[in-house]
Amino acid sequence: MSKTYYTEEHEWLTVDGDVATVGITNHAQEQLGDIVFVELPEVGTEVEQGGDTVVVESVKAASDVYAPVSGTISAVNEAISSDPAMVNAGAEGDGWLYKMTISNADELNELLDLDGYKALID
Repeated sequence: MSKTYYTEEHEWLTVDGDVATVGITNHAQEQLGDIVFVELPEVGTEVEQGGDTVVVESVKAASDVYAPVSGTISAVNEAISSDPAMVNAGAEGDGWLYKMTISNADELNELLDLDGYKALID
């Protein structure tokens, strides 16, 4: 059974076993505006919780996306490299950024649930 978590930096991750699918929240893509470029990490890259993983560039600004937990990048969403607007169209769906194998599941306890995230952005 999968569970979705959120960060205060506006990332989401859906965890299924020890694999997390990571993206930016709908709120984040609305704040950024039209996304024109996404720089994805390389598969096999080890990341620490809070470390830079992705750069998202919009017509307004460039923004870093941080690793919500520590782990190893296991897949990237190649489709958004050629069509970055997918992130605007489905930030919490088809516009996911990467998948990772979680190395420290205890870090999930530091993240927000949906109610906590809604309270943050209200």
